[in-house]
Amino acid sequence: MQLDPKKLTPMPGYVLVEPEAKQTKSAGGIYLPANSEEKPQAGTVLSVGDAIYDDGKEITSPVKSGDKVIYKKWGGNDVKISGTEYQFLKFEDILAIIKK
Repeated sequence: MQLDPKKLTPMPGYVLVEPEAKQTKSAGGIYLPANSEEKPQAGTVLSVGDAIYDDGKEITSPVKSGDKVIYKKWGGNDVKISGTEYQFLKFEDILAIIKK
């Protein structure tokens, strides 16, 4: 079965993010070896799960599809679909929205 990430709806409390491409060159123009690549911490929200409830209080997603975000370095769960890695992140793993 071939999965299309744009057809996935995260469970309540989660968002699906497509991380930015990994950096292969430093700011000074030096090419970085493959084993030194850091995990990206920014990406684009593809889809958003429903609100969750905590002690009867509704907690809605802080982001919407299409938002560019920065998220926790070690947050979320990696999922590989058709050779591309995506992140399922909890609402609280989102640190900031990057304004256009």
